Amino acid sequence: MANIQSAKKRIRQTEKRTAHNRMYTAAARTYVKRTRELIDEGKLDEAETTAVQAYKTLDKAARKHVIHPRNASRRKGRLMSALAKARNQES
Repeated sequence: MANIQSAKKRIRQTEKRTAHNRMYTAAARTYVKRTRELIDEGKLDEAETTAVQAYKTLDKAARKHVIHPRNASRRKGRLMSALAKARNQES
């Protein structure tokens, strides 16, 4: 445990920021996971609407520097390619 006042403050700040960042990462993870599940089930129209939400949350997390912008871009690309692949298999 920290003894110096500034170190104690840093601990408080870190806890607050970690909780805030976890909110964004959890939301992004949830939407990506839900989209992948819908793709696997073959519900492509619903998957597309949740993919839009996943896009928004990933972009927001990247904008807030919670995740790296390239990480967000990579996740979005992989999600869209999975959706496109499922659409091609359906046709």
